[in-house]
Amino acid sequence: MNKVKIGIIGAGRIGKIHAEHLLAMTQAEVTAISDLFADDHLRQWAAGRGIGTVLSDADALFQNPDIDAVLICSSTDSHIDFIERAAKAGKHIFCEKPVSMDVFQTQKALDVVNSAGVQLQIGFNRRFDHNFKRVREVVQGGGIGQPHMIKITSRDPNPPHADYIKVSGGIFQDMMIHDFDMARYVAGSDIEEVYAHGGVLIDPVFAEHGDLDTAIATLRFENGAIGVIDCSRQAVYGYDQRVEVFGSKGSVAVTNDYPNTAEISTAEGIFRDKPLHFFLERYDGAYIDELKQFIDCVQHGKPVPVSGYDGFQAELTALACKYSVKLGKPVKLKEVQTWPNL
Repeated sequence: MNKVKIGIIGAGRIGKIHAEHLLAMTQAEVTAISDLFADDHLRQWAAGRGIGTVLSDADALFQNPDIDAVLICSSTDSHIDFIERAAKAGKHIFCEKPVSMDVFQTQKALDVVNSAGVQLQIGFNRRFDHNFKRVREVVQGGGIGQPHMIKITSRDPNPPHADYIKVSGGIFQDMMIHDFDMARYVAGSDIEEVYAHGGVLIDPVFAEHGDLDTAIATLRFENGAIGVIDCSRQAVYGYDQRVEVFGSKGSVAVTNDYPNTAEISTAEGIFRDKPLHFFLERYDGAYIDELKQFIDCVQHGKPVPVSGYDGFQAELTALACKYSVKLGKPVKLKEVQTWPNL
């Protein structure tokens, strides 16, 4: 296979970002883009980038024999349908997280993908961040010995709009789900049990929608390590993304990315700029690298770096955390696989 021909489903912010990145790659070609609300503005945007086909229905993408793979960047409630249709059409799939809001539906979709024999990569872009990749390399290379403790801090600079909160799936499934995947990634082990706590400390709008804006989850991994994730919807000083793994022979830690490394020292104190503003700035390179690896896997038939199983495990962990908060006790992931979604 020379160029991988791509169809993009969903032309919102992330769909357009992925399109821009793909257009700069010599091994990929954006053949078409579809969106339920395709309009003249989208057609003008696409035409200006050499994307000749804009559709309001994704069916044509699945039916087009020239399209090798699809990127699913639409709303979460549409993911299952598009994954199953793409798989049955023999298209490789890149899907933004989460696969769905229902672990049972996610498993059903993964079964369809496995039966079809196509690739499915989940958009956990933080695995491709230069900082976190280095942590993984050190841990997997034995640089700190046996992992004992994993600490992850994940705090957004500003809370989302109320319209987003009511459909987000909650702090565990929408926000901390990235950190569940990161915890498994750096620990090199699945999560066995969680114990979560949370509150509404920033804005009562979260409580109005049955959500939390501040949460902590403690984790027990199958390899014996323990972990803790702290998560907040508002850090007034900026986007706060840190990871530390402590082990039997040492530790490895990474802190935030900044616009520069300058420190200003005066009689009043020592100052520096705030961290990079939000995820689009912090993880721009990671978004590019995840697509490069997806394209490479499609071209050469290699396993994708973030599989459907990874997506399922993150969703299962989020569901276990929801139950843990509700029940006020630790919850094992094996137990929650048979419980209904909250």
